[in-house]
Amino acid sequence: MTAQSNITAESIAMDLRYLQLLSRSFPTIADASTEIINLEAILNLPKGTEHFLTDVHGEYEAFQHVLKNGSGNVKRKVNEIFGNTLREMEKKELCTLIYYPEEKLQLVKVTEKDLDDWYLITLNQLVKVCQNVSSKYTRSKVRKSLPADFSYIIQELLHESSVDPNKSAYIDVIFSTIISTRRADDFIVALCNLIQRLTIDSLHIVGDIYDRGPGAHIIMDTLCDYHNFDIQWGNHDILWMGAASGNDSCIANVVRMSMRYGNLATLEDGYGINLLPLATFAMDTYGGDPCDIFLPKVTYDESGYNEKTLRLITQMHKAITIIQFKLEAQIIDRRPDFDMADRKLLHRIDREKGVLLYDGKEYALRDTNFPTVDPADPYRLTDEEQELVEKLHNSFMNSEKLKKHIRCLFAHGSMYLVVNSNLLYHASVPLNEDGSFKMVKIQGKEYSGRTLLDKADQLTRIAYFDEEGDEEKDFARDYVWYLWCGPDAPLFDKDKMATFERYFVADKSLHKEKKGCYYTLRNEEAVCDRILAEFGAIGPHAHIINGHVPVKTIKGEQPMKAGGKLFVIDGGFSKAYQPETGIAGYTLVYHSRGMQLVQHEPFQSRQKAIEEGLDIKSTNVVLELSSQRMMVRDTDKGKELVTQIKDLKKLLVAYRIGMIKEKERI
Repeated sequence: MTAQSNITAESIAMDLRYLQLLSRSFPTIADASTEIINLEAILNLPKGTEHFLTDVHGEYEAFQHVLKNGSGNVKRKVNEIFGNTLREMEKKELCTLIYYPEEKLQLVKVTEKDLDDWYLITLNQLVKVCQNVSSKYTRSKVRKSLPADFSYIIQELLHESSVDPNKSAYIDVIFSTIISTRRADDFIVALCNLIQRLTIDSLHIVGDIYDRGPGAHIIMDTLCDYHNFDIQWGNHDILWMGAASGNDSCIANVVRMSMRYGNLATLEDGYGINLLPLATFAMDTYGGDPCDIFLPKVTYDESGYNEKTLRLITQMHKAITIIQFKLEAQIIDRRPDFDMADRKLLHRIDREKGVLLYDGKEYALRDTNFPTVDPADPYRLTDEEQELVEKLHNSFMNSEKLKKHIRCLFAHGSMYLVVNSNLLYHASVPLNEDGSFKMVKIQGKEYSGRTLLDKADQLTRIAYFDEEGDEEKDFARDYVWYLWCGPDAPLFDKDKMATFERYFVADKSLHKEKKGCYYTLRNEEAVCDRILAEFGAIGPHAHIINGHVPVKTIKGEQPMKAGGKLFVIDGGFSKAYQPETGIAGYTLVYHSRGMQLVQHEPFQSRQKAIEEGLDIKSTNVVLELSSQRMMVRDTDKGKELVTQIKDLKKLLVAYRIGMIKEKERI
């Protein structure tokens, strides 16, 4: 008995309005049948390759290179295709061309004596690579990825073989004509970009695009134009989203982080944030202050700044840090339900003794110069500080580029995502000591597990999109700051953010930030199973994928935890973390045959990659192999297609029994 024969007139009648709408897209039996055949065929293609990255922290050159080389997949394809028919140097040159076609072409033209011959050889090689990477996709999907100028020609080349004697001359003429019409450069660039695009079917960024590195805005530019991606917000992303929502404390934190890592490029060049008022205020207020503890975490060579500029940045760093503490105190005072009064520390300073009074003990301060802090009212902004805050606020709120990128974060982002049985979130799901979900009170109502992350997602959107003056928006805007540093925030989940202590207190015992129970309990399979079930991620291949806490590979720590139920894939894209991790990031790759973790060595530079062919050295670790190759049918997309096929079969029956009339195409 066929599936269609199980469809009754009663079931069609129940769905008649929907089927009538569907008939507009498929007005005849032939149209509906053709679509069913097409969708059934797609279900039997291998699943597309998913790439998971996290904690890229503004390291745009390494990030872009990993996208260009498909986390080493392009090099692997080139080796598979050409094997021993090309020398290692020739394969390296071909890979470099695929990664950086425009730049590599310029170098080739300087050294190559017979350019036409090089074009002919290279075009043949690129077409072979392109045929390989496009083989798991439908012609329709490949066609949609093609550049308009060369769409027809590339389609012809992808689906013809030069081995066929009847087609050999045909293909040779195409290549020779491309060269003779001086279109070879543009055609090579188009092919290389297509190979890059088809190597990664979908990209998942599991949080923390912003801060530390110099080019978060460049990463966002790349993502906004990327063909298929999603983002699970990290705590640093949320901080920028809060700043773009108008939370002055988030703005101060963003500026402070930029000063701390000597990274002014994202603020000034990326978003046009005017830092001149801060520089002027800092020079006037801290001109005679050495500000030693506020030196940026960057060397002279790394930053490109001269000694005078770095001196100014240290002063700006201290100025915005003190302002941040005052602004945070304002939120803490108006939101007592956040229960963060212990984070107000300016009033605990004894200037005469040069100590911080904390839990009945005295701790020596590394810096006792607080010219803008009034002991009688330590959290009041001076008139100059208030004016500066207003100027920074206006600068953030009027940045069109920032608005574009934040809207992209909202359109493609969320607190978590379940995709193909994998649960993605950046940091944690707060837990009690017994592994149960921690109840967290927000505006008098308790949330836990999935509902907590859903509520955090909702409030983040309210903070940005709701109208000014709305009480709910005011709370939401403060709560976004709480998500950055609040003890029960799923993006933080520590007892405190010890910003003040790390700057000012020499005793490192006060620097410790106690992690929530999640970070130890996530090593237990039963706990991970409970979390997966809570979010509806089920099946034998269900996993949790996290970032946030760098995996210290150098100390033997492993990214796979809880018997393979959870992967922590923060391997240190950020250069600031690489001394701790010993590597320079991970990419988790999920293809039709299973999961692989790609461990990256530090990326030298874009220039060296182009001129010397220095690729990122990557090591593949097989985490999980499927006994059978996964097809599109086995994915979330496949489930959607199966539903569409069922609906189309209902439409066919409706046509055949006359409940819906076929229409002529206009």
